Amino acid sequence: MMAFAGRANQFPVFLWGRFAILIFLSCVVLAEPSVARALDSQPWILVDGGAGELRVMRGHETIEIIPNISVGRGGVGYKSRVGDDVTPTGTFRIAWINRNSPYYRFFGFDYPSRSYAERARYRRTVSDEDYRQIVTAHDQGRIPPQSTPLGGQLGIHGLGSGDPKIHARFNWTAGCVALTNEQIDRLSRWARVGTLVMVTR
Repeated sequence: MMAFAGRANQFPVFLWGRFAILIFLSCVVLAEPSVARALDSQPWILVDGGAGELRVMRGHETIEIIPNISVGRGGVGYKSRVGDDVTPTGTFRIAWINRNSPYYRFFGFDYPSRSYAERARYRRTVSDEDYRQIVTAHDQGRIPPQSTPLGGQLGIHGLGSGDPKIHARFNWTAGCVALTNEQIDRLSRWARVGTLVMVTR
């Protein structure tokens, strides 16, 4: 244990983030074979909250890096309720695209995911009916309800007419991932309804 800790102190800090991402991907792939197929065949999006960047990926290859993103004021982690300003970690899909958003362009997640609903049901923070509606929506390929105690309307968006200086200095969103308008234009080349998004911290 002590020997491992000594080696860890010598391991370059920036590589720990890459190592954590690989572990995360491995766990997701083992748990969900359909995700493994998507990772191999189609571009997907990795939101790395710890590094403050978004990566467009194909398999394990990086196609494009978009730096200096903003996330929720509450950071990136487990989102437990509406209004906590946390950007949720996990695996999502782009469920809809609003090209006339006040934030320039909006790529909406299929949040709450099934795993969030299951955890919230276990903790009794959503009702059985909320849980049923979320799971049924996922089973039928529909957008899950956006007004449960878990919150909704989360995704990746631009600034619209917002202040780029604030964006550059602070995590300012209510739980979304924010890019500049120019960065959203770059992302639009790859993002489609159905695109896989993984959010890590």
